[in-house]
Parts: sequence; structure tokens; C-alpha cells
Amino acid sequence: MSSERSSLITARPPGLVDVLDRILDKGLVIAGDIKVSLANVELLTLQIRLLVCSIDKAEQIGLNWWRYDTNLTTRAERAEAENVELRERLAELEREVRQLTAPPAAPAPRKARKGGASKKGRGRIG
Repeated sequence: MSSERSSLITARPPGLVDVLDRILDKGLVIAGDIKVSLANVELLTLQIRLLVCSIDKAEQIGLNWWRYDTNLTTRAERAEAENVELRERLAELEREVRQLTAPPAAPAPRKARKGGASKKGRGRIG
């Protein structure tokens, strides 16, 4: 058997792993538009763009939006800061509610008169 023939026998079609490796390395773009019209009046347009590639390849071509998307990167930090702020506001509101609902301060008790004479014994003779 010649070497050329043996290489043809051992050559096999690429498997799924090989195809995925090639797609992620090179990238794959799928683009399409869907337009819905009625009586020549466009009612709806959907533009679909799909890019499948590795993160390294995406950064090479200038796509790195996920690094700056606040919903993906700093969500935990932002949520924690918001929780701290909300706790402070809640504590402040609770203090204000306590001040508004607290009973009015009772008047200070009167001091006893000096001399020991009571009203009852005054002005009576005998």
C-alpha cells in the first residue's frame, strides 16, 4: 500500500471538537434581517447579528463590551453600595418616625414648699 493511499484511509472528516475549535479560533458571523410588511407598509424589522468566537478572538477584533457592562462586572459592588445607602436611609426614617410618634414630655414635678405649712392648716383659727 502506498503512503498516499494510507493517508487517505486514515484521514477522517473533522469531528465536532475540531469544528468548534476552528470556529472559536477564527470566529463565525451570522447576520440576517427579518422584515414584516403588510400592504407595502413595514410593520416590524428585526436585525439579527450573531458572532461566535473565543474571548481572545473577540478582544483582538475590538469586541470587549462585557468588561464595561455594569450589569455584568460591578453588579455585586453596586448592589452592596446600594444596600448600605438604603440601610442608612431606613435608620434615618425610623429615627424620624420615633420622634414624631413619641409621647410629649411630661411636665417636671413641682418642688415642695419650704416651711412645712400646708394649705389646709392656713387661715383657720382654733
